[in-house]
Amino acid sequence: MAAPVLEVDALSKHFGGVAAVAGVSLRLEPGRIYGLIGPNGSGKTTLFNCITGLERRDAGRVLFNGRRIDGLKPFEVARLGIGRTFQIIRVFPELSALENLLVVTDGPLAAARTRALELLRFVNLEGLKDEYAGNLSYGQQKLVEFVRVLMRDPTLVLLDEPAAGVNRTLLNDLLDAVRRLRDEGKTILLVEHDMKVVMGLCETVFVLDHGEKIAEGPPGLIQADERVIEAYFGR
Repeated sequence: MAAPVLEVDALSKHFGGVAAVAGVSLRLEPGRIYGLIGPNGSGKTTLFNCITGLERRDAGRVLFNGRRIDGLKPFEVARLGIGRTFQIIRVFPELSALENLLVVTDGPLAAARTRALELLRFVNLEGLKDEYAGNLSYGQQKLVEFVRVLMRDPTLVLLDEPAAGVNRTLLNDLLDAVRRLRDEGKTILLVEHDMKVVMGLCETVFVLDHGEKIAEGPPGLIQADERVIEAYFGR
């Protein structure tokens, strides 16, 4: 068994008296695509925020490539090799698609520009490189945000609802890109409500409900799990 890229060990986070995440443990191996699903309010985004340093956990540990990262600031986590997108798009509307990628780099501009053009080509947006991001469709903006995360060549990519509001053509471009990242040895963890996407893309799925992990396994087993069915549909 490969050494894990990410280990979340008994992680908990409370807001007031509510346990948003309650003793959750995950183990992610390199070169795999993982899904994180659960009803609204089950703790998925809070877990992402604790992994990436946006929220301070109350208990538990987060290890990235064997190193503890809980307690680090978001920019420190990013520098170690974890990239993430957000539910709400965060593009700069008055910058071009290309400039949106260049703003996250601090190295030589020529090399960054070459990398940015490669990434726009990676998601079939090279022809729109000079278009203001604010003029792009919602799905195209999501692709820009996705490849901007890749500018720093992260080892682990966290995607928060990548399929939401994206038309089928652009979604296929995104899913193809995610698979190619996996084939390059990257690890991907995605939060997603579109079960067709999750079941067709992910190799292992984690299920949260009321902040607790209630199931883990391959998509076929998860779909048939009584606890998962009850969490989503009730009795």
